Amino acid sequence: MLEIKNLAKAFDERVIFKDMDLTINDGEVLSIVGPSGIGKTTFLRILAGLLPADRGELILNNEPLDISGDRQGAQVGVIFQDFNLFPQYTVKENITLAPQLVKKMTKKEANANAEELLNNLGLAEQTNQYPFQLSGGQKQRVAIARALAMKPGILAYDEPTSGLDAGSTDRVINVIQHLKEQGVTQLIVTHDLPFAQAVADQTFDFGTDVSRGGSL
Repeated sequence: MLEIKNLAKAFDERVIFKDMDLTINDGEVLSIVGPSGIGKTTFLRILAGLLPADRGELILNNEPLDISGDRQGAQVGVIFQDFNLFPQYTVKENITLAPQLVKKMTKKEANANAEELLNNLGLAEQTNQYPFQLSGGQKQRVAIARALAMKPGILAYDEPTSGLDAGSTDRVINVIQHLKEQGVTQLIVTHDLPFAQAVADQTFDFGTDVSRGGSL
């Protein structure tokens, strides 16, 4: 379970959000919707530990998450729009690198974990390919596999259907639903309302459900 309590962020005089309260239950899919530029990605970067919040609490599975912007660990797995795959590494190497360096998995353990993820995500044939050889939808699934390889408490996506065709979008929907069946808690930031409605247990509208008035 992820609990967000009184979370606030501002840039100078511009209040992005304040007093944000939100709960995501285990195995639930939450979509955060709203137009571009409203602060959804800022929130996601705070959740990922890449940007500091001004105040508030993030609690994942009863453990507080650091909101200073300098968090260590992989409690939150995030798939950003550009995927951030390493171009010099194969698909399998992209997935096994961090578990070995950060989680201290053995190469054998990391490879076995990667192979299972690639099979589950329909990417077994792409194991030894490089990112430049993949379609946008395949890169998206590799990024999901890489995040899952770190065994995060929650998986978060930033605009996962951006730039994808209808077929690739349907595949992403299937992946999210499959992960839900496995009990993976997921948070999706998107401006694609039909996509959000297709996958989410609940939808949080960043345009209307977040307070921005007043001072911090």
